[in-house]
Amino acid sequence: MYTPAAFRLDDLAEICALVRAAPLATLVTATADGLMATPLPLILDETEGPHGVLHGHLARANPQASAQALGEALAIFTGADAYITPAWYAAKAESGQVVPTWNYEAVHAHGPIELYDDPDRLRAVVTRLTDRHEAGRPQPWAVTDAPAAYIDAQLRAIIGVRIPITRLEAKRKLSQNRPAGDRQRVADGLGQSERAADRAVARAMGLET
Repeated sequence: MYTPAAFRLDDLAEICALVRAAPLATLVTATADGLMATPLPLILDETEGPHGVLHGHLARANPQASAQALGEALAIFTGADAYITPAWYAAKAESGQVVPTWNYEAVHAHGPIELYDDPDRLRAVVTRLTDRHEAGRPQPWAVTDAPAAYIDAQLRAIIGVRIPITRLEAKRKLSQNRPAGDRQRVADGLGQSERAADRAVARAMGLET
């Protein structure tokens, strides 16, 4: 990922926070048949290894679940994003020498991919994912709420995914390369938007008025 110094994020705690906030990743692997990609929820276990380990699962029928990966896998996590109009820049009126851009947050996690079909491991990862996303609901659904035979059949239809992270690239592009006045006008403009993602980017900029 192209990451100019102004936008590079190096703090591991902040990077992990972005990953946790964007649980639906895009898993990309290179194979003999070309690149394969699947959107899927991944959970980060920060207690495993220096950069953490990603856990999830693929449908067994998904060709990516049976294709041999060439080299490391790439998991792409994206946060809120927003179009930035040049109308918010002071130079729009002064010289007209401005162009649109896009603000966003993204993390690229690299690592070797392990695919497995051990029932106990699959049950554990499905339980962890379920517990995470059901947390906070008034009556959380649990894997054990479904008949055991039904869950066993569902587990046979998936392949587990484990990716020990070897390298992280993180980018937080939030107009840091613009003058302070431009940044404030960008944050104000996004904060007044009807689009929830725009307002999320304004909050990430930390310049709400």
